[in-house]
Amino acid sequence: MLLRRPSALFWACILSACALFSLPQLHAEDEPAESSSPAQTEEKPVSFYKQIVPIFQANCYGCHQPAKAQGEYEMTSFANLLKGGATELVAITPGQPDESNLLDLIIPMEGETEAEMPKGKPALSEAEVALIRTWITQGAVDDTPENRLAKFDMDHPPVYSRPPVITSLDISPQGDLIAIAGFHEVLLVNPQGEIVARLIGMSERINSVHFDPEGKRLVATGGLPARLGEIQVWDVENRKLLLSKTVTHDTLFGGNWSPDGKLISFGCTDNTVRAINAETGEQVLFQGAHEDWVRDTVFSHDGSHLISAGRDMTCKLTEVATERFVDNITSITPGVLKGGVGAVARHPERDEIVVGSADGIPKVYRVHRLTKRVIGDDANLIRQFPGMMGRIQAVSVSADGKRIVAGSALAGKGAVHVYSYEFDTALPEDLKKILEKVAGSRNAEENKKVDEYRSRDVKQIAAVPVDSSGIYAIDFFPDGSK
Repeated sequence: MLLRRPSALFWACILSACALFSLPQLHAEDEPAESSSPAQTEEKPVSFYKQIVPIFQANCYGCHQPAKAQGEYEMTSFANLLKGGATELVAITPGQPDESNLLDLIIPMEGETEAEMPKGKPALSEAEVALIRTWITQGAVDDTPENRLAKFDMDHPPVYSRPPVITSLDISPQGDLIAIAGFHEVLLVNPQGEIVARLIGMSERINSVHFDPEGKRLVATGGLPARLGEIQVWDVENRKLLLSKTVTHDTLFGGNWSPDGKLISFGCTDNTVRAINAETGEQVLFQGAHEDWVRDTVFSHDGSHLISAGRDMTCKLTEVATERFVDNITSITPGVLKGGVGAVARHPERDEIVVGSADGIPKVYRVHRLTKRVIGDDANLIRQFPGMMGRIQAVSVSADGKRIVAGSALAGKGAVHVYSYEFDTALPEDLKKILEKVAGSRNAEENKKVDEYRSRDVKQIAAVPVDSSGIYAIDFFPDGSK
């Protein structure tokens, strides 16, 4: 099991771890009309940084950035943006829109609805094209603030003045690589702690990293806070960016793979959970049933359903093929969950999930309901473990399904707890009948049976306090030795 502290790029083993101002009306007889002066008709300057860059970020940077410069055209550098790509045509000629090849590429030809660029996406709106044209006409001025001029790529990696917060890590199925979320990059580290590669993309913040089931690709979710979210898919062996997909106007969370490696799920700050085709980036699932940010996602064992965890204190179940919201896995009763859910992990062989939330109590839930829904129920809850200090930020289940680990954080301190997952999760028939009663109508003996079931065979194997920092990322090695 591997642990990650936010205050250092290191790993350690535990056990075998966002007036109307009205002027006085003038009447014709009071004031003669005057012709507009040149100053009054002059167009307001278009800001490259505030108005043009967001258009390029949302529509172009995915394919034209240092890590993936299609057509040899890289748009994140201002000099390269003007110069153009593989063709000899100049992309942007300041003051001369008709001599700027970029406009020809983003304007549909007569009679067409789609432009050549952005490729595979809807054409830019007429307003967006007009804004770009005006900016070029006005001289294509770069007004990017000095503190935003730093650019990072494979040749110019980030330099850390202090250890960054590590928001996520994942160990490859083979156990030979550890992916660690960094600033503007994903670090690939071997089990000896040596950095073997730095995968540098467009996102300045990486919130989650995950290897695909074969360990050949890596998905990273993140983005530019309050500007855009991005999904990155990397070829692990060749250190090559295969896909950059921009979604929403803020960073993304909880990227994960379907069991067959064909889909990628993720959560958004617009309260939606989504999934895309891992090859093309095409959106195949959209669910808007959450009432707050979606922080983590995981597919069911067969990939037919998607589980999403949110700050709205729920885990929700969605059918992938129909995009239909099925049910809350956790209780919908106010007060049952006492904080947002930040982490979820599935058992490797069964449709059961470990849930970590702000109440600090790790819980195991059944994904598919076996009882009828009643008021006040939490019928899918199988087990709950001794509480932890602070909020649970990360959970993981060992590859053999025998261990659970959870990491928490509070006021600069943290803890790691390891629990046994070797208990019978079947739902006895007599308990099923009790759970189908309205919670307030159960007698003391029935409530005792429910409590005994949820605490039966619960074993805490280890509890490790961390006084120097909180724990935000955690994982097991595939062989279960660490």
